[in-house]
Amino acid sequence: MDLFSVIAILTTVCALFAYVNFRFVKLPTTIGLMLIALLFSIVLLLIGRISPELLANIKGWVSGIDFSEVLLEVLLSFLLFAGALHTDMDLLREQRWSILSFSTIGVLLSTFLVAGMFYYILNALNYSVPFIHCLLLGALISPTDPIAVLGILKQAKVPKSLEIVITGESLFNDGVGVVVFLTILQIATLGVDEVTPGEVALLFGEEVGGGLLLGLGLGYITYYLMRSIDHYQTEVLLSLALVMGGYALATALHFSGPLAVVVAGLFIGNRGRAEAMSEETVEYLDKFWELVDELLNALLFVLIGLEIVIISFLDEYWLPGLIGIFIALLGRFISVLVPVLMLRRAVNFMPRTPMIMTWGGLRGGISIALALSLPEAMNKEIILSITYCIVVFSILIQGLTLGPLVKRVKEQYGL
Repeated sequence: MDLFSVIAILTTVCALFAYVNFRFVKLPTTIGLMLIALLFSIVLLLIGRISPELLANIKGWVSGIDFSEVLLEVLLSFLLFAGALHTDMDLLREQRWSILSFSTIGVLLSTFLVAGMFYYILNALNYSVPFIHCLLLGALISPTDPIAVLGILKQAKVPKSLEIVITGESLFNDGVGVVVFLTILQIATLGVDEVTPGEVALLFGEEVGGGLLLGLGLGYITYYLMRSIDHYQTEVLLSLALVMGGYALATALHFSGPLAVVVAGLFIGNRGRAEAMSEETVEYLDKFWELVDELLNALLFVLIGLEIVIISFLDEYWLPGLIGIFIALLGRFISVLVPVLMLRRAVNFMPRTPMIMTWGGLRGGISIALALSLPEAMNKEIILSITYCIVVFSILIQGLTLGPLVKRVKEQYGL
């Protein structure tokens, strides 16, 4: 099937599912679309028992969509920029130590905690999975997904101080998490003895530092160009070029594309909005990126729901997947609690912050995309199955109950 036909079918499916959700289901968009797509996929699997040929054709079509490539190389840059564009830099600056701790110490701590728990439990269940492969699982499941988090936070009415921490963490720990995953993947591919600590530090520093500096530089150039004109069509086009060109350049230079896009989005969304744009440009830029955000979010969560059609080995690993949900939550809780205890004298956290951040730390498409990118030899089947179970639980159960949880805490403490 040609590219246009694939895009046409996906767009039509997304539009129909969005209509059904808005008209009948009435759930938050991200949750509703994924739930409908998931139920639709299950129906297809049941129909496949009657008509295997039809199911084979559908599986062929879905497997023809490279989810990992579509998300990591196409959707991610647009969605991260859209999220960063509407994030208040002053509030981020106020919570900078919390965000920095959660997105670095928290991610690394969670990676090793989750890996250790999975290593012992999987081997106890007679699944022979090396520790380095468990580390890959820990790395891809530890970062919260900014796309899922930002969509749910709009509905949950989290207090502003905590919302900005969760938002900032999700924007930055995504980039850090991808770098950690790629570093561990390189070690797993080459062998532990072939990679020195210095090489690991250099790779990490190049990806993270290069991404941050590149994003800042490209953001300033785009800001300068926008400030020199007053033509909203051109300025919207410049923002589009910043995202696409910046992500492509970061990839070519082996820098972190997600971090580059986030920094550039924060720069344009704050300094650019205040100093380089007219009110008309701000209005059109915001509307354009809000529309892009909604459209691509719809596409992403429909794709997540449809992926179950091609994960044919899910029924073989349902028990590790179920246990994995509790492991991911426990790892998340400890990795949040440690920075909170470290910073409690300097930062005024709201009551029950570790609990809310644990339940609000949603996993999404990025985790699935990284799992799909693994070679078959690295226990891809079991890692992908566990990841999919955690993501589905995270979005459907945690996403739906985060709002009531926050409301209960606010009532309990009179916030």
